[in-house]
Amino acid sequence: MATDDNTELNVDNVAEPKPGPVAQARSLDLPTNPVVVLLSLLVALAILCIAYLAAEIVLPIVLAFVLKLLFQPAMRLLEKLHFPRSLAALLLILLFFGAIVGIGAAISGPATEWAAKLPEGIPRLQERLKFLNQPVKALQTFLHQLDNFMQQGSVSSGGGGSTIAATLFVGTTHFAASFFETIIILFFLLVSGSTFLKRMVEILPNFKEKRQVVEMSQDVEKNISAYLVTITVMNGAVGLATGIAMWLTGLGDPVLWGVVAFLLNYVPIMGPLLGVGIFFLAGLLVIDPLWLALLPAALYFLIHVAEGEIITPMLLARRFTLNPVLVIIALIFWFWMWGVPGAILAVPMLAVTKIVCDGIRPLAAIGHFLSGDE
Repeated sequence: MATDDNTELNVDNVAEPKPGPVAQARSLDLPTNPVVVLLSLLVALAILCIAYLAAEIVLPIVLAFVLKLLFQPAMRLLEKLHFPRSLAALLLILLFFGAIVGIGAAISGPATEWAAKLPEGIPRLQERLKFLNQPVKALQTFLHQLDNFMQQGSVSSGGGGSTIAATLFVGTTHFAASFFETIIILFFLLVSGSTFLKRMVEILPNFKEKRQVVEMSQDVEKNISAYLVTITVMNGAVGLATGIAMWLTGLGDPVLWGVVAFLLNYVPIMGPLLGVGIFFLAGLLVIDPLWLALLPAALYFLIHVAEGEIITPMLLARRFTLNPVLVIIALIFWFWMWGVPGAILAVPMLAVTKIVCDGIRPLAAIGHFLSGDE
């Protein structure tokens, strides 16, 4: 069943009546062999341990695979225009990372100015937020005690004195150190095309398994690519709307605030909440009177509600739905594992897990559990 690199693997569709939700739920095969269940749990635990201990290696690989899915529609378009795969991959990578460097250069100046304003504006913030003095002092005392406890624990265990900030962002540091590795892996993934899928199909023993692997691979690629492209476009729209709103409210630096909103929107729930806090403090820092200072955070919140609760769910509902409780748990877990990059990758990895489980009958119960309300 081998094909050329430029040829997409396809299988003939078999017209089968789709069972209703009740019949489908009843047909789920639950694993009954305790040995199989125990071994599956041990394998999952081993994978998570490797992902945590080898984060500097595993994280760039996972990120490269996700970016490959994001770039796949553009790769197909360039191939239709008769671009060689290597040239198309190089062009996409240069455009993507060139845009990142350009945006970083554009916001570096405004970000530096805001960082310089912050020490001078602390008395102003304290004056406006004096009703929060007691809760803030209690929180500071708790964090200080927790930080001391973690330092004592690390020293007693022979460590170098880890702080809370270092613990939270250790995954982010690993990601930054492995940036070049991500680029190299992404380039060769884009150039290789469907090589891995073809090799998998060739070694499978019968046609049914070959067909199942091809369908599952196409389903993952189609749904995750659609998810990533949709989310990226919507995040760009959120960034544009936020930049315009911040400019109209007098906050200034629309490019900086648009980029902040764009990036934060990649982290569901936690990112927008952090964004509301950032725009709340920025408004208090530079805008008078008090009610007008609250306007940037309020407008950002309304933009996020319109995008996150109405537009994006409407666009993605036909693709797949995920259990929102499990989404939050995945965000917290992968942030703990890999820092900020883990939080960004949490939803795509959860979606891939659901699609794979849906395509393998013994794991269909897990896929059903991961699904949200239709």
